[in-house]
Amino acid sequence: MSGDTRIDRQQGRLRRMLNRLAASSEELQAEELRQDAEEAGCMPIASCQDRQQVTVTGTLRAVTLRPRAGVPALEAELFDGTDALDVVWLGRRSIAGIEPGRRLVAHGRISHARGRRVLFNPRYELRPVGSE
Repeated sequence: MSGDTRIDRQQGRLRRMLNRLAASSEELQAEELRQDAEEAGCMPIASCQDRQQVTVTGTLRAVTLRPRAGVPALEAELFDGTDALDVVWLGRRSIAGIEPGRRLVAHGRISHARGRRVLFNPRYELRPVGSE
């Protein structure tokens, strides 16, 4: 019986290795981001509910300056491997370190705007460039 478990484990490792070889770079990056979020104790974006206080982490995929009601607003898309959300800083044209490809941890209350999850003026922590 213990031999069967060892064979099952070896087949499981082989299956995982083949899946990684066949996966696209986006799928591999998404898996890495999901693992990072889990290790940091952050909530997956896909499971965030409206009006919920959350801590999320991920990579900024896009950063744009988009005025809202005549007020400058810096908007960034944060992706964690499960889903994306918009992070918006009202009254800001730029923030040092907020750029595409940067990883960060954001804390705030989720809301919905234009059918997407949004964090307005969150507390945030920039992750070191190249950190795992």
